[in-house]
Amino acid sequence: MTLEGVAQAPPTPTEGPAAASPAAASSAAAPPIAGSPAVTSSAAAPPIATSPAITSSATASRIAASPAAASPGGLEPPRYLGSPRRRPAVSTAVRGAVPLLLVAAWWYGTGSGAISPDVLAGPGAVLGVLGELIATGQLGDYLLASARRAGLGVLAGGGIGLLLGVVAGLSALGEELIDPTMQMKRAVPFLALVPLFISWFGVEETFKVVLIAVAAVGPMYAYSYLGVRGVDRKTVEAARGFGLTGPRLALGVVIPTALPNILMALRICLSVSLTGLIAAEQIGATEGIGYLVTLAQQYYRSDYMVLCILIYAVLGLLIDLAIRGVERLAMPWRGQVAAR
Repeated sequence: MTLEGVAQAPPTPTEGPAAASPAAASSAAAPPIAGSPAVTSSAAAPPIATSPAITSSATASRIAASPAAASPGGLEPPRYLGSPRRRPAVSTAVRGAVPLLLVAAWWYGTGSGAISPDVLAGPGAVLGVLGELIATGQLGDYLLASARRAGLGVLAGGGIGLLLGVVAGLSALGEELIDPTMQMKRAVPFLALVPLFISWFGVEETFKVVLIAVAAVGPMYAYSYLGVRGVDRKTVEAARGFGLTGPRLALGVVIPTALPNILMALRICLSVSLTGLIAAEQIGATEGIGYLVTLAQQYYRSDYMVLCILIYAVLGLLIDLAIRGVERLAMPWRGQVAAR
């Protein structure tokens, strides 16, 4: 057979992949037209194995087989990274589990005789003296006297510490003038100032309030200073661009931004004030929880001593709950951004 015969012979069905449809054969037999867009696109077309249609079909089949395609829109809802919040009743039970276990151990130790009453009074004896103080009205008077002294001291010391912290945090000159003195003051225990304050103010109410204020000014200054220094500088510059300066800038922008640190400082100030309250009420006082501690020490009444310790513990718990309530009201967004 000549070459012309081979070229003109039609393809047989047994030729496998080389076989083509009549339309394809006619297209192959047609002579190319120079400059034709159809011929150019046909020549530039990718092979069948890498065709976009086939690739998209394969991708679609893989997506259809994935679990995410089962949801509407082909998107899987994001997983919640945090831990679910407990119910209020469960959270309260968890918080009170350890204190209740300590009370149970105390009750069992004193009731079984493992702990002598001279060493540690039992819960029954403590409840007895508590009822005695409530019946005579002394407990209410002592609590009011201590609350008045602690409140005035924390208000004065906390206010001064907040003012100094804001000034030192906002101004370089204020930091240079205030911070070295406050750092030296923090290194001096406030109890070491008791003899000096007695010589200055006597043993009356002024001495007690000043001692508590001095104890509270240090933590408030330190946390306020750190909170103000942590405020974004761009936020302060933007506020100044809108004309906020001086007290308006501090009250409207700086203090609200540094509020988490300030509330933490307030919590610590109230706790430290209880320590200052004990020291203040043991000198020249006729009422107050610290005065009750002094009486228990003089007469070796362990039941009164344990009662005073429990009163201070309950006061600390109430202070913590009050600050937490203020945090929820003033900063409701913190519960959604905290990593728990």
